[in-house]
Amino acid sequence: MANETIALISLGCAKNLVNSEQMLCLLDDAGYTLVSDPDGADAVIINTCGFIDAAKSEAIDTILEMAALKAEGRLKKIIVTGCLSQRYREEIKTELPEVDALVGVGSFTEIVAVVEETLSAGTGVLPERFGDRNAPVDEVGRYLTTGPGWAYLKIAEGCSNCCAFCAIPAIRGRYRSRPMENVVAEARALAETGVKELIVIAQDITRYGTDLYGKRSLAELCRQLSDIEGVRWIRLHYLYPEAFDEELIEEIANNEKIVKYLDIPIQHINDTILRRMNRRGDAAQIRALLKTLRERIPGLVLRTSLITGFPGEGEAEYEELCDFLREARIERVGVFPFSPEEGTPAAAMPDRCDEETAERRAERIMELQERIMEDYYASRVGQTLTVLCTGADGGYLLGRTYADSPEVDGLVWFEGDCEPGEFCRVKITGLMDGELCGEEVD
Repeated sequence: MANETIALISLGCAKNLVNSEQMLCLLDDAGYTLVSDPDGADAVIINTCGFIDAAKSEAIDTILEMAALKAEGRLKKIIVTGCLSQRYREEIKTELPEVDALVGVGSFTEIVAVVEETLSAGTGVLPERFGDRNAPVDEVGRYLTTGPGWAYLKIAEGCSNCCAFCAIPAIRGRYRSRPMENVVAEARALAETGVKELIVIAQDITRYGTDLYGKRSLAELCRQLSDIEGVRWIRLHYLYPEAFDEELIEEIANNEKIVKYLDIPIQHINDTILRRMNRRGDAAQIRALLKTLRERIPGLVLRTSLITGFPGEGEAEYEELCDFLREARIERVGVFPFSPEEGTPAAAMPDRCDEETAERRAERIMELQERIMEDYYASRVGQTLTVLCTGADGGYLLGRTYADSPEVDGLVWFEGDCEPGEFCRVKITGLMDGELCGEEVD
């Protein structure tokens, strides 16, 4: 098999990327030649997202692009894995006949067998694997594609929160934590390869351990991760607001390796909308939590995600959300117009505003957020910050501060001699194209 070439395209979130890295590791171990360009490959694996309309459209467009390569004789086989195949198995078989194999979210560890079967399959044969999406999390090695100096560390799979707008529990199954010893062992192995920043991810990391140990165990996990030699930054994504407790707040505040950047998806601030979303907690609890975190954690940078146009959101509810953002001054915000996902309770709710209004409201929030970000960046000018160097471009080095998560936040452009994957100190001197710039100092 060593002469057969396999490309992999990973779409969607960081959690999906980890599964892609695991499939690459399995294929590499099996002797396949991994290539970055599907043009000319024996097979391409498209690890898809199927969460919201934009992600589904991206996945379908990617499949069609690969189908065009296949039609021209420049690609032999197309294998679709991940959320789209799990959610739309029959539709793909009917509407995308160019696809040669399908793999659900519970079967990515069978990718080698699927590739072997697909490459040797005759016309009309469609290999499929759809294992139990509620099974314990498979422990598999990874072919690291991130860095230099950083990697994602997935600590759980699935979700049991059942928010009214979200299809993830139906796609990915119930919440399943990985055993702590396995997570720590993987983190230690990553550190031995030079990883200095661990980005701890799951759909909801605040509930880590509740299924295995009968209690929230994120604080204890962070303590064990911080004991690993070589790990300097531990970044936490995503922490649900109602699941914070005193132990976790204390750990975040006092553990020097936990970066003071917290991604806390709140989705909205109006109590009626929160109830309709089936979110736990209310506006008063959210405000109290953010106040506590700001008081206990100096220099804290917050990120959140919001939905505009959810059923029942009128102008009053929307203005309440805007007023909250002006008050809370959350540094990082991602906002999405409501996407009615089939099979979710929200898709059948009345009182939904039109798509154009939802998009307009999202755009207005981003305009509001731009002014908050301008003030935040202005406050950084003149400061000297620790930066993880991630590469170079156009004569500048690139890096991230503790306040910058990869893919979603900005970069620091600076002059100096720092090597990618290493930390350095950078004095911020101004802005360049809306991002911080500066120079390395001793």
